Amino acid sequence: MALDNVVSPQWLHGHLEDAQVVVVDCRFALSSPLQGREQYQSGHIPGAYYLDLNEDLSSPVQTHGGRHPLPDMHQFTTKLSQLGITPDTWVVAYDDSRHAFASRLWWLLRYLGHAHVAVLNGGFAAYQAHYPVTTDLPAVRSGEFQGNARLEQVVDIQAVKTRKDQPDVVVVDSRAYERYLGNHEPIDPVAGHIPGAVNYPWQAVTNEQGFLLPPSELQVHYADLNSADEVIVYCGSGVTACVNLLALDIADIKSGKLYAGSWSDWCSYALDDHMEAQVQ
Repeated sequence: MALDNVVSPQWLHGHLEDAQVVVVDCRFALSSPLQGREQYQSGHIPGAYYLDLNEDLSSPVQTHGGRHPLPDMHQFTTKLSQLGITPDTWVVAYDDSRHAFASRLWWLLRYLGHAHVAVLNGGFAAYQAHYPVTTDLPAVRSGEFQGNARLEQVVDIQAVKTRKDQPDVVVVDSRAYERYLGNHEPIDPVAGHIPGAVNYPWQAVTNEQGFLLPPSELQVHYADLNSADEVIVYCGSGVTACVNLLALDIADIKSGKLYAGSWSDWCSYALDDHMEAQVQ
C-alpha cells in the first residue's frame, strides 16, 4: 500500500476494514478543551480512535517550552501501540479545523520516523457529508509501535537565535497576519514576531471547506522558500505550524523544521530577559 500525505474521504471509506489502516480523530478546540472528545463521543468515523491535543499530543506546560510542548515520547509511543500501530500501519488523522490538529499527529509520527501517515483531506465534515458515522467505540488493540526520533527535525530557542539571521535560513511565522504584525494578540502575553521571520498563515494552504490546495498551487505559494537550506516554522505553540510543515512536504520542500515551543516559548523568555519582540 502506498499513500501520499493526504487521502480522500472516498479512499478512507473504502479502507476502513483494512487491518493495516488505523484512523485517529484529533478534533479539539483551544477555547474549550473538552469539546473535541465530546464531539468524538457524539459521532466519529467508524473504527476511529481519539487522541487529545493536551493529554496525548502534548506534555504538561512548564515555565518555558511553550503552551503545547512535545509529548513524552515513551508515553506517546505506548499510546500508539494501544491503537494497534505497528511499523506497517497506515495512520489516517482527521479533525474539523482545517488540519490544525491532525497535522500535529502527522508531524509527530513523521518525527518518530513513521512515514506511513496521512491526513484526511477536508476532515470530518467532508467524510460525514457522504458516509455514515458512529458512536461505537473501537476496542483497544495490541501493537508494537517502533519510533526513532529524528532530532534534527525540531529546534529550540537557542537554535532559532543562532540560525535565524543566516542567509540560507528562513524563519516562518504561521500565525494570522494581525498576530504576526503584533496588532492583535489574543493568547500570549507579548505581541509581535521573531525578528526576521516571514509570515505564511497556516490557513492559507486550505480552502474554506478545509481541503488542501493542490501541490502545484502550494509550490507557487512557497516559491520563495525553495532556495533555503533550512525553513524553521513556528506558530503560537507548535501546533498549527505543522499545517505549514505538511503543506511544505506536499510542495516537495523537505527543509522544514519545527520550532516546537514557538511564539509562546519565545515570549516566555522575553518576559524574563526583555528579549526584543519585533513589532511592525
